Amino acid sequence: MLDLIAQLPQESFDRPHIDWHALSPELVLLGVGALVTILDIVFLERARNWTSAIAGLGLLATVVPLLTLWVSVDDEGPRVLFGGAYVVDKYALVMKLIFILAGYVVVLLSTNYIAEGDYWENEYYGLLLSSIMGMVVMASARDLISIFIALELLSIPAYMLAAWRKRDTKGNEAGLKYYLMGVFASAIMLYGMSLLYGVTGSTLLRDIADAVVSREQFDSAIALGIVLVIVGFAFKISAVPFQHWAPDTYEGAPTPIAAFLAVASKAAGFVALMNVLFVAFPGRHDIYQPLIWVMAAASMTVGNLIALRQTNIIRMLAYSGVAQTGFMLAPLAVAGDPEVADLALSTTVNYLAIYAAMNLGAFAVVIALARKTGSGEIDAMKGSFQYAPGLTVAMSVFLFSLAGIPPIGGWFAKFNVFRSLAAAETVWAYVLAVIVAVNSVVALYYYASVARKMMADDAPDGDVSPVHVPPSLVAALTITVIVTLVFGFFPGTVGEFTDVSLVAAP
Repeated sequence: MLDLIAQLPQESFDRPHIDWHALSPELVLLGVGALVTILDIVFLERARNWTSAIAGLGLLATVVPLLTLWVSVDDEGPRVLFGGAYVVDKYALVMKLIFILAGYVVVLLSTNYIAEGDYWENEYYGLLLSSIMGMVVMASARDLISIFIALELLSIPAYMLAAWRKRDTKGNEAGLKYYLMGVFASAIMLYGMSLLYGVTGSTLLRDIADAVVSREQFDSAIALGIVLVIVGFAFKISAVPFQHWAPDTYEGAPTPIAAFLAVASKAAGFVALMNVLFVAFPGRHDIYQPLIWVMAAASMTVGNLIALRQTNIIRMLAYSGVAQTGFMLAPLAVAGDPEVADLALSTTVNYLAIYAAMNLGAFAVVIALARKTGSGEIDAMKGSFQYAPGLTVAMSVFLFSLAGIPPIGGWFAKFNVFRSLAAAETVWAYVLAVIVAVNSVVALYYYASVARKMMADDAPDGDVSPVHVPPSLVAALTITVIVTLVFGFFPGTVGEFTDVSLVAAP
């Protein structure tokens, strides 16, 4: 055995080169998570007063290396690590920034909610940071193994956070449903990945891209592998018909975690989906485009129709999220055309950024009003303009932005969807554009209905005493309102940061 080892070339024992600057956001986030864990071990319950602030400041500190990397990538081009399995380019940096800022807003939403409830607080922020870490890794993953590891790193803490209300039956149901459906989705996705690896002999997405086009004798296995991988990610983004876990999970989970799953977790699923579509399967759009088309049309239609009948605001936002998934999938249904691919990618990234702001803002208003009403029912929010005019106006901004009404941010997101579909210049793209237009009108009905009840109706119990909104919630609302309005009033300027192309490793 020693003789065999001695015959190995010296390169086998050399430490691989690691670009520490490229990994600096992940290292900062890892350090913050370790600090929260150490404080919890050393100071126990005395650390409760610090963990929220440390988690928030740590997420903001992670933005610094993201900005330095942006300058570096702009000057020198993408940074490629581990033989192409990990790539840091502008696309990855934009998505990492979305995850970090969305996580920071969730920390603001959680500060008083968790502190005032019967929750374990230190572990909460540790798990939240771990899940965000998985999302940040996902943005750069260009390998089936790294994608799966990132997916599990973000999912496993999320399973526990969804069931954080341990003494509540709905909380237990939320965690159990999310866990069982998540494990089922992971198993399906792993089976698809194993088929692709068996056919191509590689886990690198760039190698898979070459092999799935050239190996026609394994066409059925390749087709099944692509479909199963896409189905696995469809569970994560709650696309129809794989959305059944979302409403019950959102309703039973702590409201900040419902916001986290609705925005950051969904965005991470989209990142993984876009990575495989644009890097691994660009030559097999004949397989994935029809599937994406059907899921997009079904998601926006089913989500909107069920949202019309909801009486609980969390469940309405859950089904609204299903519909929004359909809108975000629509550009990917025409992404197989090389002339449209970059526009389709930028459109979905742009939509994810705007969706994160307006949806987190809507959940922030729900949390603030629930401090007075103690209910998540839409009728309990009636007449909120009489005692919380600022919150009501903010909620109206978010709702009409979700509906795509100019000049609020959502209109720019939907406009880009129409633009990408029109650029494809195919019959099926035009049909999907019509479906998007019809569903936008349907969505406006229930969004406007909630805004009308809050603005025009009387408070159900006649109590018009003001709502006390903690500073952390005020900060979250300020950030989300500003971002939503800036995207609407200055779409060209802000849109430059989401105008990206996914560069495969050389």
